[in-house]
Amino acid sequence: MERGGIGNDDEEAAAPKRPQQRYHAVESQDHAVVQMTAMEPGSSAAAPRPMKPGTNLSIDPRMKMTSSNGHAVPNVSQSDSKLELFGFDSLVNILGLKSMAGEQPQATTSPRDGEDVGITIGCPKETEPKLGTMMGVFVPCLQNILGIIYYIRFTWIVGMGGIWQSLVLVAFCGACTFLTGLSLSAIATNGAMKGGGPYYLIGRALGPEVGISIGLCFFLGNAVAGAMYVLGAVETFLDAVPAAGFFQDATTVVGGTTVSTPSLHDLQIYGVVITILLCFIVFGGVKIINKVAPAFLIPVLFSILCIFIGVFSAPGSDAPKRITGLNMTTLSDNWSSDYQPTNNAGVPDSKGSIYWDFNALLGLFFPAVTGIMAGSNRSASLKDTQRSIPVGTLNATLSTTGMYFISVFLFGALATRDELLTNRLLAATVAWPGPAVIYIGIILSTLGAALQSMTGAPRLLAAIANDDILPVLNCFKAYEGSEPHVATLFTSFICIACVVIGNLDLITPTITMFFLMCYAGVNLSCFLLDLLDAPSWRPRWKLHHWSLSLIGASQCIVIMFMISWTFTVVSLALASLIYYYVSLKGKAGDWGDGFKSAYFQLALRSLRSMGANQVHPKNWYPIPLIFCRPWGKLPENIPCHPKLADFANCMKKKGRGMSIFFSIIDGDYHESAEDAKTACHQLSAYIDYKRCEGVAEIIVARSMSDGFRSIVQIMGLGNLKPNIVVMRYPEIWRRENLTQIPSTFISIINDCIIANKAVVIVKGLDEWPNEYQRQYGTIDLYWIVRDGGLMLLLSQLLLTKESFESCKIQVFCIAEEDTEAEELKADVKKFLYDLRMQAEVIVVTMKSMEARAELSASAKKDPEEEHASAQRRIKAYLSEMKETAQREGRPLMEGGRQVVVNEEKVEKFLYTMLKLNTTILKYSRMAVVVLVSLPPPPLNHPAYCYMEYMDLLVVNIPRMLIVRGYRRDVVTLFT
Repeated sequence: MERGGIGNDDEEAAAPKRPQQRYHAVESQDHAVVQMTAMEPGSSAAAPRPMKPGTNLSIDPRMKMTSSNGHAVPNVSQSDSKLELFGFDSLVNILGLKSMAGEQPQATTSPRDGEDVGITIGCPKETEPKLGTMMGVFVPCLQNILGIIYYIRFTWIVGMGGIWQSLVLVAFCGACTFLTGLSLSAIATNGAMKGGGPYYLIGRALGPEVGISIGLCFFLGNAVAGAMYVLGAVETFLDAVPAAGFFQDATTVVGGTTVSTPSLHDLQIYGVVITILLCFIVFGGVKIINKVAPAFLIPVLFSILCIFIGVFSAPGSDAPKRITGLNMTTLSDNWSSDYQPTNNAGVPDSKGSIYWDFNALLGLFFPAVTGIMAGSNRSASLKDTQRSIPVGTLNATLSTTGMYFISVFLFGALATRDELLTNRLLAATVAWPGPAVIYIGIILSTLGAALQSMTGAPRLLAAIANDDILPVLNCFKAYEGSEPHVATLFTSFICIACVVIGNLDLITPTITMFFLMCYAGVNLSCFLLDLLDAPSWRPRWKLHHWSLSLIGASQCIVIMFMISWTFTVVSLALASLIYYYVSLKGKAGDWGDGFKSAYFQLALRSLRSMGANQVHPKNWYPIPLIFCRPWGKLPENIPCHPKLADFANCMKKKGRGMSIFFSIIDGDYHESAEDAKTACHQLSAYIDYKRCEGVAEIIVARSMSDGFRSIVQIMGLGNLKPNIVVMRYPEIWRRENLTQIPSTFISIINDCIIANKAVVIVKGLDEWPNEYQRQYGTIDLYWIVRDGGLMLLLSQLLLTKESFESCKIQVFCIAEEDTEAEELKADVKKFLYDLRMQAEVIVVTMKSMEARAELSASAKKDPEEEHASAQRRIKAYLSEMKETAQREGRPLMEGGRQVVVNEEKVEKFLYTMLKLNTTILKYSRMAVVVLVSLPPPPLNHPAYCYMEYMDLLVVNIPRMLIVRGYRRDVVTLFT
């Protein structure tokens, strides 16, 4: 790292050296970081320059000058001097403060899975001209909305459904797209957009799983739409030039008139050839398509104008008799619906296999109103996204919907019903000056729309792949500035497969489902964001409300079921399968979606509703605060004892509950903050690996006692504070000669008592069984003091785990007199019965505890010998403590605190632990785990003596939970 010096070298050499403080590089998800080092005398640096993450900050030596007091000060301009202090801030590159001083920082880029984009003050250089509202949004939307359905199916729809049902159809579909346009406008004006169009909007609002599942369906919809446009162009061409067909046309007699339709094989051959040609054009690049595509709109608009002129001037001299011109009688005859069976080509046929109704017409017509996402797909090329998308999209929607309303009346009054149903190219027949204009317009518009679909679909697939959420899509990735060739080939393959089907009426319902799913996703995204109203939700587009988005989403879903239950169920099942697959195989990505905001607000509301009062025992859940590495040697790459995670799972019923895993790093916070972040990430990953529901916290403190005292005070919110502290018993303190453990151990227990936290100390943690090690025997509870039922509750939670479900519970109670034994046993049995707990009750009298117990063969140490050894060690420790106090002329001190030694009480405490240990060894030889009450540390008592008491209590017992409750009940007798 480069270093910069300021001031006179001689003066600094004479000055006393100060500690050189270093600020280490921030290893986080920030996209711009500055590493800084305290300046050393005599060093130099290059001129300031734009910095990237990981580069170093230096000071230009040319900025030096001498002040009146002889100290060096920067010799910079006034604008630079204002920023001098901020130049050492790690945010300098993120917020672009350097640009205020005349420097242009390099624009930072962010990965797709992290949307925290750095804000740069100043305008970056535009690499290509940006598009306005007209050419960037309105024209693409209009070109995508006006397509083949209007030219060769709209008159047929009016003839089949009648005028009034056609009006309802147009209104219903137009309302759906208009409400979706309102939701799209609100989301699009809430911030910058990237590539991916609606997938990007839905994914960032509802999460990657929903975004990818709907995005892939939307991709399929666009790919299939390309096939629909190709088939429309081929069908128009073959109707205009029948001699171009290789096979004989299909004929149907309707009302004495023979109606011919292009052969299915001709549609397939021409369709495949055109799709391949379009694929080669798409390979040429999106720039060529963007330049050519607007030119396709001119013939479309001109052809529509020719249709309207022809309608008003009909009938012509050579027009068929069934074309009456605008006539009120014809309007009246066509007002009602006349649904008839048709063949596969849509021609009425009494023996036809396809039956039509309003729902079927809905599925056929809806693709004529799609295309409102074309503007959002071009967001990267717009000058003003937040203005162009709402204005262009909604104007295109209203314009085309109004044109459809007018066309219903005009076509309904133009020709008889038979002509409407049999002459698919009626619009071309009546157009001025002749059908050739309409044929050219249809072919150019459909080919242009097909190009747009085959161009947009691969880029949508590439955008999904570039997010790197689903590994299976990695082959479709396209780097910035390159064309998605693999995705284009895959899209062309789908188009060719749909073209081979050859039936336009079978393809359109499939497109409808996929587009409706996308529109429903956009509406739901806006509904969720608007309802949650997070601080980041500040859309510039104000003409929206969550109720409109909810109506739009509901309407999309209703339309799906109206069109076809089968297609709807299949489409939703496909989306659900993709969602499930992404949940299992997808990489984690946090995009700040609405569901996370909903969970957050729900958690806040639940937390407020819980209040600050004590939770009723019926609603009490253990929230353990698990001390991961208090003592005991673990490999550096293991942030937590593996069996602690297993034990944490044992404290939950059916996995419900939360654990807080924490560890303490000794040191100064400023120096160890980055180490703490790294350790927290490692601990979180380890918790997930152990499949333990919980969170990780790392505290930096100067000592373990200080760190624990801090975390036990501040951890948690309201009633969601941890209520049980879990740690392992320090079995190694004497073996490793760790003299600081006794005072730390006592300090932690005393802090828990003061903070009103329960304590569970696990002895024999290394032997604790995992979920696959089934245990047989008993769970023994030595219930000595009232703990609010915590010990009973823990034993019941152990029984809910597979490893302990074969065990039985034994409750041991201690009676001072033999005469009290039976009464105490009856009371405890009644109490357990009321608690719905099954356990065997055993009463141990003080007299039986005095009897010497025989040692089992598995006992490694004699308790009596351990008792005598403890006496000797305590005596030696106290003697040394007294000698030190007399020599230094001060009271007895231990660990910086004054202690009081009563040797008679010390002996009494040792004897009590001895008798309790021998009793446990006598009655609990078959126990898989023993639970015993934790004796509180005596006030002003030497910590060393307390550790000797605890060692004597746990000797020869392989697995023990030492439990202390707190000042409240955790179980209740009442329902």
